[in-house]
Formats: sequence, structure tokens, C-alpha cells
Amino acid sequence: MLPEKIAITPELIEAHGLKPDEYQRILDLIGREPTFTELGIFSAMWNEHCSYKSSKRWLRTLPTTGPQVIQGPGENAGVVDIGDGDCVVFKMESHNHPSYIEPYQGAATGVGGILRDVFTMGARPIAAMNALRFGAPDHPKTRHLVSGVVAGVGGYGNSFGVPTVGGEVEFDARYNGNCLVNAFAAGLAKTDAIFYSKAEGVGLPVVYLGAKTGRDGVGGATMASAEFDEKIEEKRPTVQVGDPFTEKCLLEACMELMASGAVIAIQDMGAAGLTCSAVEMGAKGDLGIELDLDKVPVREEAMSAYEMMLSESQERMLMVLRPEKEAEAEAIFTKWGLDFAIVGKTTDDLRFRILHQGVEVANLPIKELGDEAPEYDRPWREPGLYSPLPASQIEEPADYGQAILDLVGSPNNASRRWVYEQYDTLIQGNSLQLPGGDAGVVRVEGHATKALAFSSDVTPRYCEADAFEGGKQAVAECWRNITAVGAEPLAATDNLNFGNPERPEIMGQLVKAIEGIGEACRVLGFPIVSGNVSLYNETNGEAILPTPTIAGVGILPDWQQMARIGGAKAGDAVILLGGDGTHLGQSVYLRDVLGQADGPPPPVDLALEKRNGDFVRSAIRNGQVTSCHDISSGGLAITIAEMALASGHGMELSLESASQSSGQPLHALLFGEDQARYVVTVPADLANFVCMNAEGAGVPFRRLGTIAGDALKVDDRFAIPLRQLRDAHETWFPHYMENQMAAAVA
Repeated sequence: MLPEKIAITPELIEAHGLKPDEYQRILDLIGREPTFTELGIFSAMWNEHCSYKSSKRWLRTLPTTGPQVIQGPGENAGVVDIGDGDCVVFKMESHNHPSYIEPYQGAATGVGGILRDVFTMGARPIAAMNALRFGAPDHPKTRHLVSGVVAGVGGYGNSFGVPTVGGEVEFDARYNGNCLVNAFAAGLAKTDAIFYSKAEGVGLPVVYLGAKTGRDGVGGATMASAEFDEKIEEKRPTVQVGDPFTEKCLLEACMELMASGAVIAIQDMGAAGLTCSAVEMGAKGDLGIELDLDKVPVREEAMSAYEMMLSESQERMLMVLRPEKEAEAEAIFTKWGLDFAIVGKTTDDLRFRILHQGVEVANLPIKELGDEAPEYDRPWREPGLYSPLPASQIEEPADYGQAILDLVGSPNNASRRWVYEQYDTLIQGNSLQLPGGDAGVVRVEGHATKALAFSSDVTPRYCEADAFEGGKQAVAECWRNITAVGAEPLAATDNLNFGNPERPEIMGQLVKAIEGIGEACRVLGFPIVSGNVSLYNETNGEAILPTPTIAGVGILPDWQQMARIGGAKAGDAVILLGGDGTHLGQSVYLRDVLGQADGPPPPVDLALEKRNGDFVRSAIRNGQVTSCHDISSGGLAITIAEMALASGHGMELSLESASQSSGQPLHALLFGEDQARYVVTVPADLANFVCMNAEGAGVPFRRLGTIAGDALKVDDRFAIPLRQLRDAHETWFPHYMENQMAAAVA
């Protein structure tokens, strides 16, 4: 093997994100100095983004199996059985660092990458979501990032033709230097037609499919495994460039090719591009891979082996093909205007060989590239916890009506209509409601009644105050949101966003959050079947809030039984299920009305979550519920406000007896963020029956009042006209993005 003429210096090693002891591990493994291309390959395979070297010890503790699980973590996406020979394929993944550097393309290629993860498995994408977190609204870069990221998400998803059915958008100063873009996609496949990445058979063609390779995204995975500093703009060339129309062609070509029986194994070229896809396919099948880079389709001149192996150009696949199907496969891809090139073969020697211009530029042990990646048991320190904060120690608002208006019109509680109206939410014709409810719901095509529900959730301020309870709560809220539409939660995917794991306090957040997630998933029967870890989300030593996003999928046997937050009718009874509000620690009332951050987050009793949620789902499916909304951020006040706005009907409610019987002040009842709670509306003639059933099931309940009038009214404490409530709720986001609120926010 002729070495490439580039000296491997300590500076070069450091620039590739490798520590001195990791480089020594490479020397020990291969018995010589690596070539420049080999150094790049190790950098790609051993960085945090691809190897999970700081987190995999803890990820192994998560529950990943269940009777419904067909494929758990380890493939491009998780696969869950939904009956009738069908399955749902889904995953969530981050594109945080690229989106901060170049928001449009960073977000767009995040969407493109997650869609490829799904259709690589043989599933046609049917739904997308995104969880977005930005810095403080008055930070000079925030508006630019919001505009670019939302446009990128919509630009790619709309053009590709997948409905965006839900998601999150939040602001906090802790994301000033590092926004989060977590993209989710789900697709449908037949259980007997799932495709995997494990290569099988010696001497079989390794085929390159899709778009040509360029220099965009070279080193992207390594960049995503490092902190930011003042030289952030220098990283712009590491951001990929997407083409959704090419991806749509790639989807259709792959579907056609899969149906032909030609595919043995297939892998998306995502992080680390050709390197990661080839290594994973070979290593999983206990096979070697030999690649001839002279046969790789390229769109730029004089590309080096290093650039080709580390390029993260989009819309590309790698496949192991049945030799007798080569001509048929090539014809399919030619028809769709895509590149098709046999670039290598499988071997029986467990080596990863790269040829370029007649020279062998890499010859590495393929299994060790993945299996021998460093795995760290990093030091961690359990985060300190807040002392209890009784509601009696927290002042009441001087004006309850104004406090509620302030909350519904605040950056983190205002309507997200400005965002989701830039997304095509109805394309494919199967979406059953617009975003803004508890969960997105999509019909399963080919079935008269079956539908799938999707939700994405996490409360980062809870996670920082208590990472264990915050991890539990993220799972519980996702499970609760799926339940609130009447769906049975099936399984989840996680996207764990944290700062630098080399800092014990950050590693402690990660460890305790995973512990909480695992406990909640076990008790709720909600296994993690796929996911992503994004670390080093910090700039100049300032870490983001710990943000372990949980996205979940549920099944509705009959979508006509679905509950919405806006289905209430005049005269319906309003019932609180799950107990009164008591807990104001880490609440948005404390933060946004009083300007404080104090106290522990609300504890999560998983047994109560399961009991209360199962009761609510049963009532919905029995046709007893006209509308349902879970209680979460903002407590009962935000829940009833959103239900009133969604239905267009006022509410006449009373909390006096609740305050007297529970001993809780009104602000705790209204703004407490206690978990495992829902508000439902039911026809007046069913109210007693539902309450009796709740009592029989051991579920605390309280009749709050009725649907009536055109205002949100609670006793004689306040009456907010719906017109005023809607104006506060709907105007913040468009005004902010139009630059009209810059002075007010500042």
C-alpha cells in the first residue's frame, strides 16, 4: 500500500477530533501509521456522532423489546408491528450543529436524512415532525435561525411530499449559541418486506445509487461531535446541501427496486457518507468490503480519496445487489434520472479496502472500525436537586386574567400557527387534523379505520432541575399526548441533546435522564426502538439545557373515535381527571409571570400515569368524550384556554370548592403542572356516568363546569373574552417574525 503524501502530525490528529490515546489505539490496532484517508475514516467512525462512545454504556440500559417490536436500535430506523401484516418504521435524529451554521440547508438536510433512514428500510414515509429550540427571542441571531430553519424544514418536506403533522418550538437563552433541530419521520411497510443493512454473500456487487458525490459535508460528522467557538463560521463548508426532488426520485427508484427482489442489503449514506455506510454493511454481515473510488459518480473535479470517503453529499444510498438483477436495477435508476454504479464488492477477509487511481489508500480491519471504537465510562456527578417549594410560598398574580393572557401570548406558549402553516400538513390526503393538538394523526392507507398517532415531547427546564424526573416526564408526556387522542402508545424514539460529556456535571445529566427514560418506558410499556445522541451542544463553554427529546407512535383501531382538543359542544360538562394542581416548582407561571426559576420539577408517578391514561383512552374509545387535552406546561389554565380557543366556545368554570376541599390556593389549581392529568369534555347526560366510572377506576376527578358563552370564566375571579384570548395567543409569533416586536421583547 502506497502511503498518501501527507504527514500525520499531532495537529492533524487533533483537527480530526482524535485524542492522543485514541490515536495510539489506532496505531496498536493496525500496527503502522495510518494514511491520510485512513485517518479520516477513523475520525469518522470514532467520533461521538457515529460511535456513541460516551453514551452507549448507558443506552444499553434502555428497554428496546416488546411483543410489538420487530426491529429495535441498531438499524436505520425502528420497526413496530401494527397488525394486518403492516408495520410502522420511524426514527428521530438531530441536525443541530449544521442548522446553527447554515439554518436553511442544515434543517433541510436533517429532514432529508431522516426520510432516507425510513425508506431505506422499505417503508414509504407518511409523516414528519420536528422539535426545534432556539435562543432568547431578543438575541440578535434568533430570528434569522427561526426563519432559516422553518424554511428549510418546509422547503424539503413539502417538496418531497410528506406531511408535517406535529412538533415543538421553544425559546430559551441557553440555546443562544447552539440551536436544536431534531427531525422525525415515520413510514409504512409490510412486515414481510423490511430491508436491512446487513450484507450477505461473498463477491457480490456493492452498488452506489442516487446523486453524485461532491465536497459538501466533508467532515460533517466530526464537526457535529465538537463544541463551537468564535470560529464557527469557518465550519460552513461542512454543512450538506439538499435536493428534495432528487430524494423523491430516489424514494421511488428504491421502492421499485426493492419490489423487484434485487436488494440483499441497503444503507443510507448519512453521517460520514460512504465510509460509515460501507463499514456498517460489511461489519454486520461479517464480510469485508472493497471499494474502487474511480467508479464513484462525482460532480466535482480532482476529488481526493479522503474527500470522497468523508463527503456527506445528500440523496445517496449504498446497496448489495443480486448479480443477476444488475441490468434490471440499472434500468430502474436510469429511468428515474439517478446514478447507478458498481463501486466495489463484498469479500471474505474482513478488510475494508479503498482503491483510488490504482493505489490502495486504505486497508483496515472492518469489524474493529466499529467494534473497537473507544467506549468511555466517563466520570459523572449527580446534579444537585432543589429543595421543595410549596405553592403557599409563591405569590399569587395581582390579576389572574392578565396573567393568563400574558402566558398564552408568551414566546413559549403562543400559537405556532406561523410555523406550521409553512409546512404542508395535508399532502398525501391522510392527515386527520392540523398541528396544534396533542398528537398528529394519520390514516393508514389501505385500511378503512386504522390510524397512527405521533407526538414529540420534552421539558428541558425540568431536566435541568432534576434530570431523572425530567427524563421520566418526557416519556410520560409523549405517552400522555398519544393517549389524549385515543391511541394506544406503541413505542418511542429518543434524541438525547446535551452539552460536553467530558464535564462530569453534563455527563451526570445524561446518565440520570437515561435512567429516568428507561424507568418510564418500562412501566408504560413504551420501548425505545431507535434514536440518536447529540453531545457537545455548547459554545465557549455554555451548554444548552439538557434536552432528551422523546417522540412516540401510537395506534388507533378506529380513527372516527379520535379525540381532539377542540371538539367540545355547547352544554358539555368539563371534567378534570387525575387530581388538582399543587406543584408550581419550575412552572411557566413561575418563570414567565414572576420571572423566577426555582423548586423541583413535578414528580412523575408512573403507576398513576398508566392508570389515569388507560381510563381516559377507554372513555374516548367508548364514545363518551367530545374533547380531551392533557395538562402539561402552564397547568390547567393553559389547557382550558387552548381547548376553548380550539372549540370556539367559552367555558364557565368554578374552582372555589376545589380550593376549599384541597386547601390549595387558586394559583396552584390553575398553574400547577402536576403530571398524569387530563381535561375532558363530555355530553351533559354522560357526566355522572363518566365520573362514576372514574371513581370506580380509582381516578381522581372534579367537575369544573360547562361549555357555555364566549369567554373563559372562572368563578368571579376572571372572565376573558375568547376574542381577547385568541388575539393574545395568535399574534406573538407573526409579529415577532415581522420584526414588529423587537423593541417589546428587548
